[in-house]
Amino acid sequence: MESIINFSIGSTYLLLLAFGLFMLLITYLFARWKKYSSVEGFLVGRREVNWLLGGSSIAASWIWAPALFVSTLFAYQSGLVGLFWFVVPNIIALAVFAILAPTIRKKMPYGYTLPQWIRHKLKDEKVHKIYLFPFFFYQLMSVAVQLYAGGNVLALMLGIPVYQAVTILTIAVLAAIPLVYSLVSGLESSIITDFVQLLIILVSLVILIPWVIVIVEPATILAGLGGIANTTLNIFDPKLAFSLGLVTAIGLISGAVSDQQYWQRGFAIKEGHLRKAFIFGALSFGLVPIALGLLGFIGAAPSMSYVLPAGVDASMVGVLVVAKLLPLWGSILFIVMLLCALSSTIDSGLNAVASLYAVDVMKYTKEEQNLMLKFEKKESLSDKEKLQKFMLDARRLSGSRTAMVVLTVAGFLVAMGVIFIPHFGLFQLWWVFNTVAACVVMPTILSLYWDRLNPKGVFWGVLVAFFIGLPLFIYSNIINNNVMIVLTSLGIIAVTTIFCLMMPTKKAQQA
Repeated sequence: MESIINFSIGSTYLLLLAFGLFMLLITYLFARWKKYSSVEGFLVGRREVNWLLGGSSIAASWIWAPALFVSTLFAYQSGLVGLFWFVVPNIIALAVFAILAPTIRKKMPYGYTLPQWIRHKLKDEKVHKIYLFPFFFYQLMSVAVQLYAGGNVLALMLGIPVYQAVTILTIAVLAAIPLVYSLVSGLESSIITDFVQLLIILVSLVILIPWVIVIVEPATILAGLGGIANTTLNIFDPKLAFSLGLVTAIGLISGAVSDQQYWQRGFAIKEGHLRKAFIFGALSFGLVPIALGLLGFIGAAPSMSYVLPAGVDASMVGVLVVAKLLPLWGSILFIVMLLCALSSTIDSGLNAVASLYAVDVMKYTKEEQNLMLKFEKKESLSDKEKLQKFMLDARRLSGSRTAMVVLTVAGFLVAMGVIFIPHFGLFQLWWVFNTVAACVVMPTILSLYWDRLNPKGVFWGVLVAFFIGLPLFIYSNIINNNVMIVLTSLGIIAVTTIFCLMMPTKKAQQA
């Protein structure tokens, strides 16, 4: 494979090293460069995060591989319609937390995770355990997708096959950078670095995208508005809204609602700042895929005739456009921007899995639970209780950090495994975990707003969706049957909703 920019392997490692050291410096200067002694600080930043930092972190965490590459891919393949149906549901997916986050915060003010709320609400261990699968799976795939995409970017940049040993090492470096600073200060380091990374992303786009437009001229963008498929420009075309829009909306909104990263921020941001933080995050995020979608239109323009090298995922078309049009330093700035986005999601995933493990997997006595709650309520502790709390936190923090390391290794292995699956790339990987998330989205929303929710309805609805709906969705994608894809997506939502509504609690049946 030919390198698309004049960049050596050694220079690549220097770039990654400089990026990693910069993020560690940011953590040192603005976060607490010490190991937290309390779980409350490590996992939810003592619930003192303001709306600006929280909203920036929300936006940066959602600017992950799909936002960076699938947005460009949709614009490249399906034109304006594709970009519209990617961007709008993405913004809605974050904005919906402006409603959900204050609701769960009122019901469980000292909470940490969504599965914890499910256990508290339904008081059923089977349902709690079945919920843990999609929530852990989502974080695993979240990390794996960033590493897979990062490996593809660097492979394209260096002109080497993705599966080569050097790329494996590069992916490992991409995983190690956010792991190091996440182990230090937990969620606080994630939020601080997210704020800086979002600034870098937005400034980079303000410099690079207008520059590219000046080079190709606006007429080139207009020529590519239909994508390579020459799709209609009617964003509300019934056929496309049904096949592309509906499935994308279900997947994106389900993905956000089933992502612990945003529930964790919902518990960490100051209660009065929640709505402002999520609305700010949603709008800030929207700027990024819109800007990157323009690269997809340029790549699709007949006058450009860009061809991706063999073995490179089609979602890398934006990287190719920038590399072909801009000088070396412009390409390097674009790659730094991509690293910021990928890293922000990896560290958020690590902190999310830390909270899931510490809260939902580790076992605690009733006395320990009461002690943790007493501390959260800022009630005074006796000297004996302070010692017990310190020892308890040491155990929980150790478990949290171990979970981070395990997720990093597992995500790395999954990313490498995906490389060797034929005809399977970022787009397919993205759809699989979004569909898993769809299996629990309706029970989650009902748990917050419907007191009659029965754990049996949740259990059987989710189980049927997992073992029947998910395989059917994967099969419909393999045979590329759009109607079946849409019906399966709707079916997963419908079956979980029907089971929940048709099996109400005994109190509701008596009423």
